[in-house]
Formats: sequence, C-alpha cells, structure tokens
Amino acid sequence: MLLALELSFWPATILKTLVVLMVIPAAAIILGYVFLLKMMAHMQSRLGPMEPGGFHGWFQLIGDGIKFIQKEDIIPSEADRRVFAIAPVVVLVSTFLLYIVLPAGPDLVVQDLDVGIFYALAVSSLSVIGVLMAGWASANKYSLLGSLRAAGQLIAYELPLVLAVVGVVIQAGTMSLQGIVHAQADGEIFGIGLIGNPYILTQALGFVIFIAASQAELTQTPFDMPVAESELVAGYMTEYSGFRFLFFFMAEFGTAFALSAIAATLYLGGWSVPFVDGNLANVLGPVVLGAKIMLVAFLIFWMRFTFPRFREDQLQAFAWKILIPLSLANIVVTGALKVAL
Repeated sequence: MLLALELSFWPATILKTLVVLMVIPAAAIILGYVFLLKMMAHMQSRLGPMEPGGFHGWFQLIGDGIKFIQKEDIIPSEADRRVFAIAPVVVLVSTFLLYIVLPAGPDLVVQDLDVGIFYALAVSSLSVIGVLMAGWASANKYSLLGSLRAAGQLIAYELPLVLAVVGVVIQAGTMSLQGIVHAQADGEIFGIGLIGNPYILTQALGFVIFIAASQAELTQTPFDMPVAESELVAGYMTEYSGFRFLFFFMAEFGTAFALSAIAATLYLGGWSVPFVDGNLANVLGPVVLGAKIMLVAFLIFWMRFTFPRFREDQLQAFAWKILIPLSLANIVVTGALKVAL
C-alpha cells in the first residue's frame, strides 16, 4: 500500500505506527486463542474453553477481554501511583519497538536498520525496567521480590539469547534482518540452491538455545518462578487488575509473537519463498512468515504446557552452566568454519 500511495515521510510514519499498534493486540489474540485456549485445552483435556460462543469456544478470549476491561482499576493506597500506572505501559512499549525492524516482505518493513537484530535485542531488554517499576511501586513485598527475580532471570537469559544470534550474524555477515533473510534465500546447501540455506540446518544448536532463552524471557513455564502463584502470588503483577493487568498479558503474548518472528527470520528464512521475489513476495511473504511464526510459537507453548517449573537455583544454573557455555561453543565452531570455508 505504501508503495502504491508514495506517501511522504510523516503520513507514512503515522501509517506504519498504526499498523504496528494493531499488530500487537492481533498477535496477542491469535496466540492466546490458538495456543492458550485451544492447544492447551486439548493437551490437558480442559473442556471449558471449548464451550463459550458455540463453535469451538470462539467467544472465550473475547469474553476474557471484556472482563478485564470492565473490572475496577485498583491502585494500593501505599503504592507510588504514577510509577505503578506507567509500569505496564513501559513493558508494552518494549514489545511495540520490536516490531519496527521485523520484515514481512522485500518492502514490508517499518525500518530496515543495518543493525536490526542488535536493535531488536536491545529494546527487548527494556521490559526489565517496567518489571522493576511494577514490583517497586506496588508497596508489596511479594511483588518486589517477584520483580527482582524476574529482572535477574531476564538479565541472565539475555546473554544466551544474544550469543545464540551471534552465530547467525557471523554466518550471514550482516546484522540487518532483511540481509539475513536474503543470505538464507540466496545460499546453497552442498552446491544446491533450490530452497536456499535456512540456518536451522547449520545453526540448529543456536536455534534450540534461542527458543529456550525466549521461553525464559517470557517468564513462561518452566521459567515462571518470578510469577509462580504458589511461591509469590503473581509476582510483580500481584497488585494489578483490570486493563493494567491486560497490558501485561498483551505484552507477554505480543513479545512471544515477536520473538517467534525473529526466530523464524533468523533460522527459517523469514518471508522468503523459493523462486518468488518482487511484488509477489510482498503478497506471499506475510503468509509464509505467519506460518513459520505459528510453527515456532507452537514449540514455545508446547514447552510451556509440558515441563514442570524450575526452582530459582535450577533456573539460574541452566542459564549460566548450560546455555551460555553451549552458545559460546557454537560461536567458536561457527567462526572457525566461516574462516576455513
């Protein structure tokens, strides 16, 4: 649409901003409906989410959204009201910023930065600030302890997340997400370029590390100790209700969608389709990328529904003693092969 209209800078920027703002709730609805209410319901034999609205329980998520919106917005009397109110917005904004560099086609990207993956990983860490703000401002010891645990976890798992991406950057020779897509599309496997060279084949270890670290970044099971109800009530979200709690929900699922899109771009070729380019790729690209996103998201949520919760010491040990050494080994091997070949 932007190509056809040839908009000037500010109208184009406003249109792109509106598109990204619409993508976040849409992503939360898609993942929440497909995985949280349907896939998990089937895997755990839960009949409730299959009933509301008739056909396959289609109204369940809409009903939950209406419930959150109409609930009273409660702020504890001892809380820092301004910081308490802003914290969910800070977390949601960090999710919003992720979508700016995600390409859905040759020309379908808000901003193709030369350091796109560096930017994405940098802004994803901003959610730590919002989490700490929420815990500190709640005037609740459980919220504060949960926020400190969440911040420690997010910082610990940022390292393997970044290190897993380094292998892809070394192989592609660029930090641009569009450049990484083109490097995979134009690559060859043993001299054969029919499907390009999706990096899931050469960076399989990095992909596994990225998915595990993404799971921890989302504070989902088995990495949900900071918000585990049996331990800390609901962690830094304990005192939140109504639409402010809904902001945290949207941020979690919007970030899950964004991290799935990043993984699909880095390891599965993103929007690229063999033998398709130009305007046709702009049409098919979002569909192809969407299918890959749902595949990666399935793996993330499958882990969430399958594994038991880690203790806090196990959670930290897994990052520092297993994922980080493996990611460093992956970088060394990738660098050596890049130089040798």
